[in-house]
Amino acid sequence: MDKIVNTDQREKTYRERALKMFPWICAMCGREFSGKELRMLTVHHKDHNHDNNPPDGSNWELLCVYCHDNEHSRDEVADAYDGETPGSREEQFTFKPFANLQDLTKSKK
Repeated sequence: MDKIVNTDQREKTYRERALKMFPWICAMCGREFSGKELRMLTVHHKDHNHDNNPPDGSNWELLCVYCHDNEHSRDEVADAYDGETPGSREEQFTFKPFANLQDLTKSKK
């Protein structure tokens, strides 16, 4: 229970600080927030370490909930490929759909 309380307090503290430091705009999609919509703006830790909260806010960026979810989804996909992105190894692909294109486009006279 103490850990949950400490986490909630920490999040409240850095979120309040980030909202004072940065314009209320999603750093990814550029959407502006105000009023009740401000709850949809989240603090994203660039290094994914929620304990790294420097006073200058250099490890934070404000992202809307949609972009924040997208950011973390990309990390999950990269982890699934063990750091490799699809197509990063040429030998993965053996089918070459355009290999015979030149022969197919030659006019038959």
